Amino acid sequence: MTKKLFLLALIFYFVVAKAFAQTGTISGSVRTSDGEPVELVTVNVKGTTKGALTDRNGKYQIRNIQPGLHRLVASFIGLEKQEQTIEVTAGSSASLDFTLKENASQLLEVMVSARNLNRENVIVAKIPLKKLENPQVYSTVSSEIMKQQGITSYDDALRNVPGISRTWESTGRGGDGATYFALRGFEAQPLLYNGLPGITSGNLDPSNVEEIQVIKGPSSTLFGGSFYGYGGIINTITKKPYHQFGGEIGYNAGSFGLNRVTADINTPLSKADKIALRVNTAYHSENSFQDAGFKKSFFIAPALVYEASDRLTFHFLTEILNEERAVAPVFFHSDRSSPLPFKNLAELNLDPRLSFTSNDLSIRNPRFNLQAQAVYKLSDQWNSQTVFSRGSVKSNGIYTYIWDDVSGDNWFSQYFHNEQQTTNTTDIQQNFNGDFKIGHMRNRLLVGVDYFKRNVIDNGSGWGRARNVTPQGDINYVDPYSGDTLAPVYLTQASVDNLLAGTEGGPSNISNSSLGFYASNVLNFTPKLSAMVSLRADRYDSKGDRSTSDDDYDQWALSPKFGIVYQPVIDKVSLFANYMNAFINVAPRRVTDADGTNPRVKSFRPEHADQWEYGIKTNLFSDKLAATLSVYDIKVSDRVMTNPANILDYNQGGKVGSKGFELDIVANPVTGLNVIAGFSHNKTRVISGDPEDFYSEPGRAIGGQGPQNLANLWATYRISSGTLKNAGFGIGGNYAGEYKVIDNSKTGVFTLPSYTLLNASVFYNASHFRISLNVNNITDKQYYIGYWSVNPQKPRNSTLSVAYKF
Repeated sequence: MTKKLFLLALIFYFVVAKAFAQTGTISGSVRTSDGEPVELVTVNVKGTTKGALTDRNGKYQIRNIQPGLHRLVASFIGLEKQEQTIEVTAGSSASLDFTLKENASQLLEVMVSARNLNRENVIVAKIPLKKLENPQVYSTVSSEIMKQQGITSYDDALRNVPGISRTWESTGRGGDGATYFALRGFEAQPLLYNGLPGITSGNLDPSNVEEIQVIKGPSSTLFGGSFYGYGGIINTITKKPYHQFGGEIGYNAGSFGLNRVTADINTPLSKADKIALRVNTAYHSENSFQDAGFKKSFFIAPALVYEASDRLTFHFLTEILNEERAVAPVFFHSDRSSPLPFKNLAELNLDPRLSFTSNDLSIRNPRFNLQAQAVYKLSDQWNSQTVFSRGSVKSNGIYTYIWDDVSGDNWFSQYFHNEQQTTNTTDIQQNFNGDFKIGHMRNRLLVGVDYFKRNVIDNGSGWGRARNVTPQGDINYVDPYSGDTLAPVYLTQASVDNLLAGTEGGPSNISNSSLGFYASNVLNFTPKLSAMVSLRADRYDSKGDRSTSDDDYDQWALSPKFGIVYQPVIDKVSLFANYMNAFINVAPRRVTDADGTNPRVKSFRPEHADQWEYGIKTNLFSDKLAATLSVYDIKVSDRVMTNPANILDYNQGGKVGSKGFELDIVANPVTGLNVIAGFSHNKTRVISGDPEDFYSEPGRAIGGQGPQNLANLWATYRISSGTLKNAGFGIGGNYAGEYKVIDNSKTGVFTLPSYTLLNASVFYNASHFRISLNVNNITDKQYYIGYWSVNPQKPRNSTLSVAYKF
């Protein structure tokens, strides 16, 4: 029996060896018309299941091909397929190259529209991982999608991401003046630039945006705990130079006085030394849909890349933004303690056309951002990345909000403050990435250190109550508590300056820093099964106000992360699960007894968020359908809350839970048709708190959590042949369910209604010229957003865009 088995095995070996000896190999490259290599092109042998993707150098190789004539098909999403015939002989290698009709700059426009392909991403995990290899969920918005939709505002781009909604626009105030979003039930702001801190107190200009990444779930393990959200973080990827001359000059004109001029110019400075420069710049001027309000800004962002050698590359980026705006105040329609006299918009009867401000009351938010990095290939297995980032942002001007001082009288007090704040940040990182095997198991290891420092200088005024208004626009100058008549304060710079001249500000100069050490490893047990294990140790050092040492403190925090991925069909389907953590270092606060005596400084432990998540990711039908479905459960503990027994004190120990699911789809069923769609459901509630505290009543929504149900859809079709070639149209929109902006047993509940928005576009997009007309909110739906507030949104509006590409 043993001899028979041996003979059978020997025969089988020779049969297999002979079969393989009779096969051949096909290899080759894919390049653009100007000679640049193209990554991620699919090359298939027609009529078989054999194929390959091109690598970063545009190379591909397909093994074990039977001898004979074969038809090879090269395809890339958004482009016409190319077919060529090749003959394969036994035991030999045949070569076949493809040249795409597009040049490098044209191809770039096509590539960025395919936002969810299973391509490597080097920022989300700080390890080069394909989307299906990463146990974390993230969504992206490309610059091409933004062009298709005629987007001139950074905020509007995020309407293409499931699970995120805007809760109020940028106020420009110091510290947190950027736009607020709700992400998985928690607040989030766009505070990362290329994975590094990029704090802003105003708006971001979209002209230098290559891609916006919304990284879902608590992410402190890799990105720290200085200002990142529990539900996720928003990361902006900027445009990078390339080694060909090209660019685009564009103009946008639209509703409410929109005028916007942009330029994107790329040029090689030295082909021999591989130095390239890319400059993006924009001038933006726009009025408001309300009776007052405007925005004027100038932005410029030069970026330089220098490939010093095959191993060493330097990247430099500078962004300079000067922005001035007149900003409508946030309308807080509750004192957060008294029963609400109105429970919905119909009862409040807020006139959405009123801004409650004037164009004489403006705020300026100049911003500077510098990033420099050196990437060095230490060996075939190890790379080094050294990064330096420096940022500065100012808030200079008038910030105002409206507050219900005395509930029930239909009068709301309007307060003013002169912002004079500067925030400076510095970040230094050193990362080492390794890709090696131990035995038969592949390891992709990250080891890094991150130093972050922030300094906030505040010389703002005190606060002044200027007047009282009704939601319908009536005005009086009466003290709401005493009934005394006050001197009129008008909406002019001189009048508001006179009001604030008698107020006392609280000047401060606060510094803090953090030093983080982190490591992350993706271990492939088999080609189909991998696990991620990550840990961060973070030391937070707060010097507080430099004028005193009473509020100095430091502490350590640990942030773990685990994930597992199983791909039943490699690069097609992956099942994943993760545990993720986030922490926020809570600054010490000055507290007193209820009567104002016994002043002291109180320190707190870091707040922590823990998430469990599982789901499925797919990339099917030759990159024609990419989808992610995930279910998550987040719990935040050690929340700092106001002490209900003493509003001059704080307690720690609150808990909040957020549960939900998200579906994100990108489909390209036929040439020229691109569809992005998503749906999300979230429920956020206080788990443990104080029934007497407005912000932490158990069983209630926390505020700022956004609508529970959200949906997004955008579909474009571009005609690829015939008389109307390069013409096309797009249609889509957004749905948001009912939203409890106030949810409390004492005040009652105030709900913003659900809404559905419909948007559309028509365009002509040729190789050197693009023109498009976009109409948003076609049905002229009046809708509102809020964060314990009511913020009216734009009615129907349109944008005409023209661009010359070269």
